[in-house]
Amino acid sequence: MDERAIIGPMDWIHVGLLVLIGISGGVFGSMMGVGGGVLVIPLLTLGMKLPMKEAIACSLIAVAATACASAASYLKLRYANVRLALLLETTTAAGAIVGAFLAVAFHARLLAGLFAGILVYAGYSMFRNRKQEPGQPLSDGVPLHEGSPVSSLSASYHDAASGVPTRYDVRSLPLGLGASGFAGLLSGLLGIGGGVVQVPVMNLAMGVPIRAAVATSSFMIGITAIASSFVYYQKGYMDPLTAGPVFVGVLIGVQAGTRAMPRIRALYLKLFFAAVLLVVAVLMLLKAMGITR
Repeated sequence: MDERAIIGPMDWIHVGLLVLIGISGGVFGSMMGVGGGVLVIPLLTLGMKLPMKEAIACSLIAVAATACASAASYLKLRYANVRLALLLETTTAAGAIVGAFLAVAFHARLLAGLFAGILVYAGYSMFRNRKQEPGQPLSDGVPLHEGSPVSSLSASYHDAASGVPTRYDVRSLPLGLGASGFAGLLSGLLGIGGGVVQVPVMNLAMGVPIRAAVATSSFMIGITAIASSFVYYQKGYMDPLTAGPVFVGVLIGVQAGTRAMPRIRALYLKLFFAAVLLVVAVLMLLKAMGITR
């Protein structure tokens, strides 16, 4: 049987491009804790001319793959705050299901515009606060604010880039729960994993260092993506011939991303996060305005 017939209308070059898109999303998603959707969706819609809703459905598969592959590595490094992740996930998963149902009824240009707006917000916030990093050197095992309602969420880790053990206390938990619900809504609505909201909120508002915020977000986004992906599958937007190669690429990219992240300084992570988000936001804004197809 002709191999080209096995993969339907796509040729091997097309499959290779989809794998490369997955690799890009896997590297960036695992390093930034955003699931890779912020790169996968623009590359699929702008580069491969895939309809917006099909790109979102494919991105959710990529997000789930990123989470599953990167969470194990970050748990081993003790970067992920599992207690905080499970608590925030209670509102995130609910928001993801609601967002998925809303997305199937929205116009593609509106989705692209919302996507661009969220990226601008996240990128600007990270750049504006690029030199502010919560946490302090670890001197003992006592939480920073012992006896507070969120003292049980305090955590510590060894920063491989600086060589300094760091501890931190979680603050503004109600804000974090609300923002996580909104992040889940965006995940289901836009297929981005919710990390573009969760990482800045955890880092800037909840006092979680960027490295721990990335790892905690990576732990959460898989559950969020799976919760909303079933809705897209039921509505017929999930194309296995597109999602399959992207999934394979993501698994490859995540391996590189999780190995690189611990060696990069927190400031550089923030700057890279902000720069990529702002560039992608411009591209998606052009699509929302009808300037690009």
